[in-house]
Amino acid sequence: MCGKTAGEAAAWAPTASRERVPRILHTADWQIGKPYRWISDPQKQARLQRERVEVVSRIGDVARNESVDAVLVAGDLFDSSTVPASEVLEVMELIGALPCPVLVIPGNHDHGGAGGIWRREDLLRRMRERAPNLELLTQPEPTSRAGLTLLPCPLLRRHDNVGPMRWIEQLNWQNLDSEAPRVLLAHGSVQGFGSGVDVNALNLEQLPPGEVDYIALGDWHGLMQVQSNAWYSGTPEPDRFPAGPEDQRSQVILADLMRGDDPRVQTITTGRVSWHRITMQLQGLPDLERLNQELDACIGSRAGRDLLRLELNGRLGLDAHRRLQAMVDELSEQLLHLRLRGELRRHPIDGELDHCLNRSDGPLLSSIAAGLKQELEGDGDPLIEQALIELHQLCVDSPCA
Repeated sequence: MCGKTAGEAAAWAPTASRERVPRILHTADWQIGKPYRWISDPQKQARLQRERVEVVSRIGDVARNESVDAVLVAGDLFDSSTVPASEVLEVMELIGALPCPVLVIPGNHDHGGAGGIWRREDLLRRMRERAPNLELLTQPEPTSRAGLTLLPCPLLRRHDNVGPMRWIEQLNWQNLDSEAPRVLLAHGSVQGFGSGVDVNALNLEQLPPGEVDYIALGDWHGLMQVQSNAWYSGTPEPDRFPAGPEDQRSQVILADLMRGDDPRVQTITTGRVSWHRITMQLQGLPDLERLNQELDACIGSRAGRDLLRLELNGRLGLDAHRRLQAMVDELSEQLLHLRLRGELRRHPIDGELDHCLNRSDGPLLSSIAAGLKQELEGDGDPLIEQALIELHQLCVDSPCA
């Protein structure tokens, strides 16, 4: 597997037998209408919501550049049943502009049962009018589309305790087209992902060896290869901070399929907003400079296009902490969201309290500073730290005569 960006997609050389090989884009978990309620700034919240809509156009660009035969959406095209009608209208128009069939199964967020968004009359009407290339696969049965034999496993309720693949157990494989590549399309968990709840479970081991050529999965929001022919595509636009360097989001999967052979797979980056995670131990000004260099490397001068989870631990002097706070204030303005975590102690270094401890014009102030410093030596109370920081700032701003 190799990866590339949407802009680089057209440079990939197709195989010599491309004219006989169906090509698909596998994607999932668009979750159009995701509210991002934890973003306090309504303008920044709206920016993230817009990107989840606009990524559909970027997916369309990839489909067009790569001459794909079909786009497969493995569930959760929408985030809930309450997506505003104006957003539904726009999404249907964007899907309708895609140059190929868009084949969709319902997921747990947009299940196909009663009360689900796919039962909304306004959506169905706009789907017929504006996106005739969109086909919702709600029947668990083999279907032939775009040179493929599709085995859809739709979720018809939010939580399926039986498992959406159960119907495969009764499938007569001999009745399927022997030449068309076979694609299983499912939304759910192959591992449980630590939830301990056996719902929407996908048992890939039940599939007879060699009968399915590609398994397009949705539900897990990061890129993951489950077996040689089974993938979670992850989200085309990221929606959370990465857990580590191997946690890949913000892509679609391009796959060339042949009956009886492993797929040729690569990823293409489609995301525009970047989510970062930085964890650092701070002990002084050199570490602050190192933090500044890392921030410059991952964010630079970009504004309104990044989110950052910043975890800082260790201990800083009062002047160093003032510089850090100035950095954080600037970051908060530059970023779409800044999430601060960690346990960073603030403690004066030698000489930092001289302005407070040796004031000829304020013996009471000097006494308070000495008392706070003594309390801080044996206690990490954040209130004492903050009181000492504010007192230090007062002394710096008002030096004695």
